Amino acid sequence: MSDLTDISVTEALVGLAGKKFSAVELAKAHIAAMESARALNAFITETPKLAMKQAIESDARRAAGRAGAMDGIPLGIKDLYCTKDVRTTAASHILGEFTPTYESTVTQKLFDAGCVMLGKTNLDEFAMGSSNITSYFGPAISPWSGKDPVKANRKLVPGGSSGGSSAAVAGRFAMAATGTDTGGSIRQPASFTGIVGMKPTYGRCSRWGIVAFASSLDQAGPMTRTVADAALMLRVMAGFDSKDSTSVDQAVPDFVTALGTSIKGMKIGIPREYRIDGISAEIDNLWQKGAAMLRDAGAEIVEISLPHTKYSLAVYYIIAPAEASSNLARYDGVRYGLRVPGENLINMYENTRAEGFGKEVRRRILIGTYVLSAGYYDAYYLKAQKVRRCIRNDFEEAFKKCDAILTPTAPSTAFAIGEKQDDPIQMYLNDVFTVPLNLVGLPGISVPVGLGSDGLPLGLQLIGRAFDEMTLFKAASALEKAANFNHKPPFMAGT
Repeated sequence: MSDLTDISVTEALVGLAGKKFSAVELAKAHIAAMESARALNAFITETPKLAMKQAIESDARRAAGRAGAMDGIPLGIKDLYCTKDVRTTAASHILGEFTPTYESTVTQKLFDAGCVMLGKTNLDEFAMGSSNITSYFGPAISPWSGKDPVKANRKLVPGGSSGGSSAAVAGRFAMAATGTDTGGSIRQPASFTGIVGMKPTYGRCSRWGIVAFASSLDQAGPMTRTVADAALMLRVMAGFDSKDSTSVDQAVPDFVTALGTSIKGMKIGIPREYRIDGISAEIDNLWQKGAAMLRDAGAEIVEISLPHTKYSLAVYYIIAPAEASSNLARYDGVRYGLRVPGENLINMYENTRAEGFGKEVRRRILIGTYVLSAGYYDAYYLKAQKVRRCIRNDFEEAFKKCDAILTPTAPSTAFAIGEKQDDPIQMYLNDVFTVPLNLVGLPGISVPVGLGSDGLPLGLQLIGRAFDEMTLFKAASALEKAANFNHKPPFMAGT
């Protein structure tokens, strides 16, 4: 039965269709694996009873010839997605025992396609972080350990904010998982744990029912072990939603048809500005190796320029906290979640928010409130929006010369829990290669390409034009085939 936890979504669907095993058997194997992996703290809430109920229903549908596109596939759902009658915390104390009475659009689409929910995965509180150490429920832990003598004796981060999802998928106790990406929170943890992370174009997937961090940046996406699985899962997750004002009414292609097709003649851009100060020779060598793989597969490598990239982090850490300070104003102890009494209404607000929000969330709320305040709005927020437009213009010019862009995903391999905890600037630098895409709404995918000298995974990122995920999947499929990344973490639940 343990073999069922080490197959891809695509392989599982073939096995289910061929009656080699049932959805119930698949669910039981993953529930057992999830229970054996509790030391990694990847799940905030486990839902084994619901998973078994959904698996039984899946088998019944398949027997009746009504199987959905992902019928019987066990998933982890990031605990930022509202799930009807299942606790949703956003990894924050302030939401307490909040149990939604409605389902997010994306999770509803997945359930309509027959997916089975194993539980709600851990994350950085309100998705604010790059390491999953800001969760009120404790940090998620990577299934990787590496061979570096220092790191090998310490628990490593699985990346963030979607760290629970990445740990569960890499550790083989969820077949795939949902993530959200505000500044790299799907792609960076994917790189850290050796899996595939896809951030679609802003507006491709509905944000309705997903707890908001920064509304102009947040986007849902899949986290899987293969590019094919990501293509299949995104096809199910994507689509117009009239309940979301940022959802784009555009047809969703069959992304799976892009897989394995030739990339001969495709132009891949290499941005010279991404060779930032301090980038390690190891990351740079991997980047060159990835470009060579795509060249050997038939692509043409061209140099491009993204001159305003150097401002991306500064712009992001003005805009994202500003939007967060607005979005998180709703958590006041009045309507739902935690309430800490006070002598009067204002005192109750203060007590609730002080106790309910963690240190990193309070920091970002304060930064955001500051940049939106009178006298600073023009100097910071308005100027950041203008530079954001310049960054977007850079990408538009670059895509006149290329079809996709190749960059590193993260500036390093996974670091140890606590290693950068007291230095928020160093933590923020983890997003240096990923945040530009969120600022301009472009799609990006991280593909595992190799191991660092410390024995830990390294990924490369492909960036595409808006709503051109087809080209990204085509290029990512070629990169995945050439890299042939078949390394597995030392910890694999159920095996």
